[in-house]
Amino acid sequence: MLQAIVDVDTGEALTGRQKAVLDAALRLLVEEGDQLTMTAVARRASCSKETLYKWFGDRDGLLTATVQWQASKVRVVPVDRKGLTLASLTVSLARFASDWLKVISSDTSIALNRVAIGRAGSGNDDLGAIVLENGRFALARRLKPVLEAGRQAGLLEFSHAEAAFRTFFGLVARDVQIRLLLGDRLELTDAAIGGDAVRATQQFLALYGAKTGPQGPLEPDDFRSTRPEI
Repeated sequence: MLQAIVDVDTGEALTGRQKAVLDAALRLLVEEGDQLTMTAVARRASCSKETLYKWFGDRDGLLTATVQWQASKVRVVPVDRKGLTLASLTVSLARFASDWLKVISSDTSIALNRVAIGRAGSGNDDLGAIVLENGRFALARRLKPVLEAGRQAGLLEFSHAEAAFRTFFGLVARDVQIRLLLGDRLELTDAAIGGDAVRATQQFLALYGAKTGPQGPLEPDDFRSTRPEI
C-alpha cells in the first residue's frame, strides 16, 4: 500500500512533510504503543486522514513506512569496488555499526519493537513481519553488497554473506537491544557507541578478514557521524 511513496527505506524520496508525519507516528508509538490510529496520527501531524490514506494506503501501510523511515537512519557508506581498501571497508562497516546502535537504542525503536513483540505474543504478527522485513532484513540487503565487495577485493573471506552478516549483527548488537527492551537503563553516549562500533568492526575483521597483514588502530573519530534525530 506504499505506491505513493518511492524508496521509503532510503528516505530520499520523502518530502519534508511526509517525514514530519512519520516522525509524528513514531512519537505516538512511543507514547501510546499499539493504540496508533490514522485519526490520532492525522491529529498529531496536523493533516487530514485523506492525505494519510493517499500517501500510505492504510494503517499497515503507515506502519510499514514508519519502520522503513526508522531503518533509513542506518546509513551504508558507499564503497568503491575497484579501489576498495581495508581502511575504506573498515570505515564503512564501523559507521554502519555506529548508526545501527544509535537507532536500536532510541526510544522509538524500543517502543516499536515492544509493540511488535506484544502483538506477536497475542497471535497478531503483522507488525512483527513488517519490522523484520523493513528493519533487520532490509538492513541485511543493504550491507551485504559491501561485504561482497570486500570479498571480491580479497579483503574478506566467507562462504555465505548471510552468515557473515549475522555474525556482524551479533557483534554489534550483543545484548544491548534485549536489555533495553527489558527496561535496563544503559548509558549509551555517543562516545560509548563509537567505541562499541569500533570494537565490533575489529572483531568482525579478525574473524573474516583475509590475511593481508596488520591494520592500524581505528579510532571513533574516524567514522563518527551526527547522531540521527529520532
